[in-house]
Amino acid sequence: MVYSMTAFARCQSETPSFLLVWELKSVNHRFLETQFRLPEQLRSLEQNLRETARKHIKRGKLDCALKLDRKTQETAIELNRPLLLQLLATLEQVRRDAPEIHAPNPMDLLRWPGMLGSSVDEPEIVPAANDLFEAALTQLLEHREREGEQLSNAIGGRLVEIDAIVQELKGFTANATREVQTRLKTRLDELNVNVDPARLEQEIALLAQKADVAEELDRLSIHVEEARTNLNGPGPHGRRLDFLTQELNREANTLGSKSVSAKTSQRAVDLKVIIEQIREQVQNVE
Repeated sequence: MVYSMTAFARCQSETPSFLLVWELKSVNHRFLETQFRLPEQLRSLEQNLRETARKHIKRGKLDCALKLDRKTQETAIELNRPLLLQLLATLEQVRRDAPEIHAPNPMDLLRWPGMLGSSVDEPEIVPAANDLFEAALTQLLEHREREGEQLSNAIGGRLVEIDAIVQELKGFTANATREVQTRLKTRLDELNVNVDPARLEQEIALLAQKADVAEELDRLSIHVEEARTNLNGPGPHGRRLDFLTQELNREANTLGSKSVSAKTSQRAVDLKVIIEQIREQVQNVE
């Protein structure tokens, strides 16, 4: 199954005292990177939540935010006294070294991260936050699966287009040697030039060898089949598909450089356009 790295999920639930909302967003990334934004009172949950996410997601940048709102307006504000004392001691040391610095504004002290917080009943909140995170993660995975199916279909369709172009070029280039020979002799006749037949055959052989793209076409077919097998096999798929896309692009470039006809050159350009479209889609595949 192919999964997209781009998805969004939002779930909410209630406890007797709080409203909880999890918002999860993932975008493409070379590796798995998780970022959590939690209320200070629930910061201890981060490690377990991170491990839960890693069990289900292999690649992507995952941003997780938990919003916690108290239902009632009566909120007991708690002052983090140990942090306040530590901060004041540090400021006192700074004033000794730099007497010109004024005393801190009390409101600035209260804005210090972790200085204020409302009381949270952890036995009530922690299980609810964990359960809701798993529900949001399930929703995110379902979204990634739906997006991944669309990506798989789009990539598969473009692989079919590459197959068609490769088969067309195989039929067209089968007579490349004869066409090169005919074109060269016609040009010599127009110029009314006498050429040693042995030398002419030698030049034709060299041009035919240079124009031989059978190997490149065969490798294109092989890479297309490998990409198709990867799409239908177990994941993750992104890195392997990215490598195969680079190989397809390399063969298409070689095909264009060895072209001896306008048609082959045009079809080589068409191949590179299709491969670039595949590459853009592969960037979102997990």
